Parts: sequence; C-alpha cells; structure tokens
Amino acid sequence: MKRSKTMELGVGLFMLVGILGLVFLGLRVSGLTLQPPSDTFRLQANFGNIGGLSPRARVTMAGVTVGRVSEIELDTEWYDARVVLELDGELEGKLSRDTTAAILTSGLLGEQYIGLSVGGDPETLQAGDTIRDTQSAVVLEELIQQFVSNMVNE
Repeated sequence: MKRSKTMELGVGLFMLVGILGLVFLGLRVSGLTLQPPSDTFRLQANFGNIGGLSPRARVTMAGVTVGRVSEIELDTEWYDARVVLELDGELEGKLSRDTTAAILTSGLLGEQYIGLSVGGDPETLQAGDTIRDTQSAVVLEELIQQFVSNMVNE
C-alpha cells in the first residue's frame, strides 16, 4: 500500500493535536496556568502540622477555589509551619479577622488543600496579615497509630 503525502500530513496533524490536548489536560489537573496571575494579595497562617500540603495547593471557600499556597517555610521562632496564601484580590478587606484556615483532604487519600471559613468579626484582614485560628492537617498514620494503641490498651 502506497502512502500519500496527504495521509502523512493528516496523521501528523492528528498526533500534534493529541499531544497538545495532553499538555493542556496536564496543566489543568496540576493547577498550573499559562496566564499571568490576576490581582492578588497575600495572607499568612501558621500550622502545627501541614501533613502533605505543598506549594500550589488550592485555597478554597465554600468549595470554590479562591487562591493558591505560594510558600511554605519553617517559623524558627515558634517552630511551626508558616504558609503564605495568595488569594484573589477581590477578597482583600472582605475576610473577617476571625477567619479560620484548616488543612483538608479531598477524598480519603486525596490531595490536601486549605479551606477558609469566614467569621463574624467586623474588622477585616488586610494584605500581609496573619490568620490566627488554624487547624492542622489530620495525618492518616497518626490516626492509625492512635487506633492501634487504643486497641492494645483495652
């Protein structure tokens, strides 16, 4: 069977579209974007244990993604994890001072992300402020260890 130039060109275009589709899906799943970040502001939160939280993790409110984790570092004064959150600019001045940040897990063994819950304080957080009320990650290994030690002690 003799190959024609149009068939080779068609197969090449099909492969190119397939590869571009895989790259696009990979970027969407990983949370990376090719567009520059829009207007954002930063808040900090300190956690006793961040579990498997990583930079670029989602920050959500009521299940809606409102930002990303930009940095994670050790606070050498208190020996906690300092997490820097980069949030949508439209939220600046709208989050109350008693907003809570909790490290949550999507699914049983899924990715970890930060969930924000707004309080009722009339004073608001500004760029650079620290969220004081935080809940550390629930680490599955620690839960299993507690369960096993409780079973042995009974």
